[in-house]
Amino acid sequence: MTRLFQLLILSGILISLSFSRHYPIDGYKNTGIARLYRLHKQLLDSVENRRIPVGAYKNLADIKLNLLSRKTDSTQALLYPDAEFEKNINRLFPGSGYSATVLDMSNPDSLKYAAYRENIGYQPGSVGKLAVLNALFTELGKLCPDSWDARTALLKNKRVTARYWGTGDHHTIPVYDIENDKLTRRTVRSSDEFSLYEWIDHMISVSNNGAASIVWREALLMSAFGDKYATLQDDEAENYFKEIPRDSLTTMAINLVNDPLRDLGITEDEWRLGSLFTRPAGKYIGRKGGSIGTPVGLMKFLVQLEQGKVVDEESSLEMKRLLYLTDRRIRYAHSSRLDSAAVYFKSGSFYKCDREKDPNCGDYAGNVFNYMNSVIIVEQPNNKKYMVCLMTNVLNKNSAGAHMYLASKIDKVINEDE
Repeated sequence: MTRLFQLLILSGILISLSFSRHYPIDGYKNTGIARLYRLHKQLLDSVENRRIPVGAYKNLADIKLNLLSRKTDSTQALLYPDAEFEKNINRLFPGSGYSATVLDMSNPDSLKYAAYRENIGYQPGSVGKLAVLNALFTELGKLCPDSWDARTALLKNKRVTARYWGTGDHHTIPVYDIENDKLTRRTVRSSDEFSLYEWIDHMISVSNNGAASIVWREALLMSAFGDKYATLQDDEAENYFKEIPRDSLTTMAINLVNDPLRDLGITEDEWRLGSLFTRPAGKYIGRKGGSIGTPVGLMKFLVQLEQGKVVDEESSLEMKRLLYLTDRRIRYAHSSRLDSAAVYFKSGSFYKCDREKDPNCGDYAGNVFNYMNSVIIVEQPNNKKYMVCLMTNVLNKNSAGAHMYLASKIDKVINEDE
């Protein structure tokens, strides 16, 4: 039994242990994520939910990692272009402003990989939150190297407040009152308190930037306090940030999310993060090195996730579960061809408008830059399984429709390719 596991028991944080780790919709008992209780209740009561398609109701007891049989293979060996497949995929892209990687893993022993301008760098936007997720699970692995149950117990039962770290983002979060059966969608407040699992869910399922800064903060505190983190109080955490020089904190925070990517063989030019996701969080932690993402860097991450090599096999599977989309599907994932599929998804956007050039420059249609990115794992009922990393920078146009259109086209190619 690890020291942290003992501390969890002694402090009362370890309320329950469960050896069933299947969710999201059937996962409230194991995670404590309140929105899952509501979805599960609706399912039991036969309440129609038009927000999510049938592919969102997959039993997560059946969710598996697809490339475990190729676990010993390098990413270089797995991401070897198939000429005919690449030709069929690449002709779908309009040209400049688009970059992508696609891996058909329906047959793990005969992978088909296509790459299109895969080394072009883009601002990753919210796709970068996957690096934060990886960082947190990396630190959990260090805290509890011999006990997966201690890690999930900490995620479920350790509660932290947002404070200023979580404010300043317009993205809403679902706040569900179980006792009164009331759902409210609102922005994060500094007084909000949720478990680590719920903050992660807010970061991934609705892409809340404040939640991402909070998860990054907690990973940093895990690294700094070790076994003492389990009982760490908010005031102790804030004192830590006050006492450490800002430049030192910045270096530690940036290294915390980027070093695990380097350990996966993803280079600095392929994927890196250079700042937290909300301005108030910059009070003690600054920017460093800039942020960039490439389709090949993101694909290297997804491949190793499916191999069970991101931290370890249990962590990889848990991260995949957290990416299982049980909220409304947008952009790439909105394609009707994916309605029956299980999708594991993260998207991100980052744009800038020059109002002098165009006073009518709209949201997600920047005329200076207009990044939109989609990272997805698709598992169709017919056993077609594939991954796509699509990154675009098309000015003056909301690319959500283009992403959805490409999703349909790519799915058609893979389903017709035998």
